[in-house]
Amino acid sequence: DPAGWADVADVLARMKMTRAQLEEAVRTNTKGRLQQEGDRVRACQGHSQANTAVDRDALERSWRVYAGDASLWHGTSLEAIGSIATAGILPVARTHVHLTDDPASKVGKRAAVAWLLEIDPIRVRAAGLGIFVAPNGVILTRAVPPECIVGARAMTKRAVADEAEVRARLGLAR
Repeated sequence: DPAGWADVADVLARMKMTRAQLEEAVRTNTKGRLQQEGDRVRACQGHSQANTAVDRDALERSWRVYAGDASLWHGTSLEAIGSIATAGILPVARTHVHLTDDPASKVGKRAAVAWLLEIDPIRVRAAGLGIFVAPNGVILTRAVPPECIVGARAMTKRAVADEAEVRARLGLAR
C-alpha cells in the first residue's frame, strides 16, 4: 500500500519463507527497519522512489511528527559537499533524507562519513518541510535546503585539511 505495508501471506509466498522466518527477520533486523503489525509487514523507512507503490504523503502520515528544536545531524562525504552547498541535502533515490538528533549515532550517516552537517529543524519547518520520526527512531525529512545547514564537523583527517574550503562553500563562519 502507499505507506509500504504488504500482506504477510504475499510476502511469505514471494520470499519463499515461513512466518517464523519472517518474524525472526523483523525481530533481528539491526536497524529496526522492519515492522510487523498483525497480518501486514513493511520497511518503516528507507524506501526507494523507483518501482514502488510507496507514497511520501502516506509514509509521513504513518510516522510521528518531530517537534524538537535542537540541532539535527546528517553524515555525508566530501564529494557531496558541492551539490549540498548548491541544492541542499536531497534524498537522491530514496523518499526521504535521514537525520539524527545524536551526532554519535549511526543513523543519518552514510558509509563514508567525512562530514557531519548540523541542521536547524526550525529553519527546515520554516522552509515548509515536515520532519518526522519513523517507528524505529530514524528522523526523516523530504529535503534540507542549504540555508538550514548551520554547522559542520570534520570527521576525518582529510576533512580537517579541507575544513576552511568546505565551510566557505556551505556559507558557514568558522
